[in-house]
Amino acid sequence: MSESPREVSEPQPGRSMAVCALIGAAVMAAVDEILFHQILGWHHFYDRSTSSVGLLSDGLLHTAELTGLVAGLFLFADLCRRRSLVRPHAWAGFFLGLGGFQLFDGIVDHKLLRLHQIRYGVDIAPYDIAWNAAALVLLAVGAVLAVRAARQRRRGPAEP
Repeated sequence: MSESPREVSEPQPGRSMAVCALIGAAVMAAVDEILFHQILGWHHFYDRSTSSVGLLSDGLLHTAELTGLVAGLFLFADLCRRRSLVRPHAWAGFFLGLGGFQLFDGIVDHKLLRLHQIRYGVDIAPYDIAWNAAALVLLAVGAVLAVRAARQRRRGPAEP
């Protein structure tokens, strides 16, 4: 069975990175939602109202995270089907998505908008430092992988 020209395209490093960044952000949102919101019960996405509103906000976050994950997986499958996925760029995007979501949550949601805090009734500083430091580590891993992927791409394919 031959493949039509529409089914096979050129490698797409930028799209590979963007698609996997979406998947990474959705995975980190799921970790946050499931671990901190549901299992530990430390906070809701929006804690500045009643607990019913907080629960509603968690449901909306969960919906957004699942939508992002499903869309990302469909786009990932399309890249694979077209043989356009560039794995080094995809891994870089995944880690950038993980760290990007976490840092956005830690800075924008926690500090700027004050939608919620990690915990209440305790000294929040160690939690904030751990949260944002973990985000920076994930972003650093993603950045290193992106630089390595770009260098590898410029050198061209390895000789057999």
